[in-house]
Amino acid sequence: MESIPTRVSVTPAALALIEKLKLRHGPLLFHQSGGCCDGSAPMCYPLNDFMTGTSDVRLGEIGGCPFYMSRAQFAYWEHTHLIIDVVPGRGGMFSLEGPEGLRFLTRSRLYSDEEWAGLSAPD
Repeated sequence: MESIPTRVSVTPAALALIEKLKLRHGPLLFHQSGGCCDGSAPMCYPLNDFMTGTSDVRLGEIGGCPFYMSRAQFAYWEHTHLIIDVVPGRGGMFSLEGPEGLRFLTRSRLYSDEEWAGLSAPD
């Protein structure tokens, strides 16, 4: 049985950090930063502390948390599958993982032709 391709996935290490942060902060939301102060890191916020709008697309969920990206950035990244990982270091100054001494990191890979054909449009 073939699996349905997704736009975003999470490594076991990142999933463990997400679960830890959910215990401390409650429901979470991720938004892929487009640059500037925080680079291009996935930013983690309490669910109701970040307002999304029509300029954002929902790519899916990681660890039960919605994951968004700006529509303009998605236009460049639509052919890539995002893999959210975690590495030692300081994350974005507004992202919840900062005090943990870890930071979320986006890795990516191009979709295969078969995956691309099976993808649905993001929300």
